[in-house]
Amino acid sequence: MRDESLIVQTSLGSLQGIRKNDVIQFRGVPYADPPTGEFRFAPARPVSAWTGIRDASAHGPIAPQPPSSLRRISGESTELPQGEDCLSLTISTPATDKEKRPVVVWLHGGHYMTGSGSLDWYDGARLSKEGNIVTVGVNYRLGAFGFLHYPGVSDGKMGIYDIVTALKWVQHHIECFGGDPDQVTVMGQSAGAHIIMCLLAMPDVQGLFQRAILQSPPASLAPLSEAKATENGKRLLDMLNMDQNNPEEIIAQLRSLSPIQILQATGKLAQEIARFGQIVLPFMPVFDSLAETEHFIGVAAKGAGEAGIDLIIGTNREEANALLLNVPDVDPALVKERFLAVTGKEEAFEQYRLRRPGSTHIDLLSDLITDYAIRLPSLKLAETAHKAGSHAWVYQFDWAPHESPFKACHGIELPFTFGNLEACSDAPMFQGADLGVVADLSAAVRSAWIGFIRVGNPDVSIPWPSYEPKQRQTMRYASVIGAVGDLAGINRF
Repeated sequence: MRDESLIVQTSLGSLQGIRKNDVIQFRGVPYADPPTGEFRFAPARPVSAWTGIRDASAHGPIAPQPPSSLRRISGESTELPQGEDCLSLTISTPATDKEKRPVVVWLHGGHYMTGSGSLDWYDGARLSKEGNIVTVGVNYRLGAFGFLHYPGVSDGKMGIYDIVTALKWVQHHIECFGGDPDQVTVMGQSAGAHIIMCLLAMPDVQGLFQRAILQSPPASLAPLSEAKATENGKRLLDMLNMDQNNPEEIIAQLRSLSPIQILQATGKLAQEIARFGQIVLPFMPVFDSLAETEHFIGVAAKGAGEAGIDLIIGTNREEANALLLNVPDVDPALVKERFLAVTGKEEAFEQYRLRRPGSTHIDLLSDLITDYAIRLPSLKLAETAHKAGSHAWVYQFDWAPHESPFKACHGIELPFTFGNLEACSDAPMFQGADLGVVADLSAAVRSAWIGFIRVGNPDVSIPWPSYEPKQRQTMRYASVIGAVGDLAGINRF
């Protein structure tokens, strides 16, 4: 016999959830019709209604994707089935009543190529229980399925349309799950944080969320121009041996291919365009008007200011270690050339070397990429948003297990955010961790994030001043937690 308290009635139909850790969870909840067949590269279409009670006890398919390039630091994730019918949500709520709780919508990272909002790392049950909030994890299209740009075929924004459709679904239906559509925070890491920047730059999505948390946003990576995206699209079609003279024929051929064929060609494209010491992605959102870094940051910050959206923005101390620790030692001359190309200063390499005693050339290259691809442009976003009228709180996550070669690398903060430390206990980047320290640090992070989601201020248990360009107050999450002035500005060589 069904437990009636686990059934939610929406205007689309009924959903049967499950209990988990004293919250109710609904899995595989569709927010759009399947983007399959003739709709493979089309914008998301709002989901059709259904009859009867739909089982929401199991996760649906995740977007077609290759193995994660970061699995050497995060370990192998729980295997979930892949499929193009992937536009679904995972919703966790303390109760399906009329309380109207704050809502947080999670956008996962993964280089726009991998990941899922339904992975165990991102399970929202603990956040929902501790914060009395509703958490929503989003699955969206990835790689070529989400961001292929080719004239007459697709415009490179399918993944963005997916997320906008999901946010509109939240507006229309989250009250049925005990949530408040007028108190929505979007939270994303890496590519997910980059998507939030794109959303902030899109005036037509204002009103879909009121706050934003951006964890490790690669803010230096402006969206692709139509010309560059078309070039990548053409190269993909070449690898698929397609005749590019007839757009209608291209569409027919693309629809006939299996996902694995498209993924294999994408992998070859990624290898072909890779560049030493740079983050180069084969597929990203395509916005011709935002295809320059300074302008992208400025428009996103202006959008936050005009919409009154406050921000948490932060980075990890050794972000790029996640990308480089499988690389053998490199030619020192190449590293120095990269330093000069990025900084424009002959003395920069030596300044970085003095800052990290005993460093290898890989260590220094990691610091360079971390600073110029992620940290410094993230600070620019915080400063520009402050000038535009938003409040921003900035953090730097410095903790790592003693002797860990990965240090405070890209993604290490994620289990602290969700409190799902058991899901990552086998991850190489956590080996040797003091579990007592980890538990306390995770509690501090969750407390701040929940405070921001609930009342718009993370300064709830440990003082955390908002970021201003003169003081540069930055919350440092390490063996000692606290706000420090100009911590994140010391690398401006």
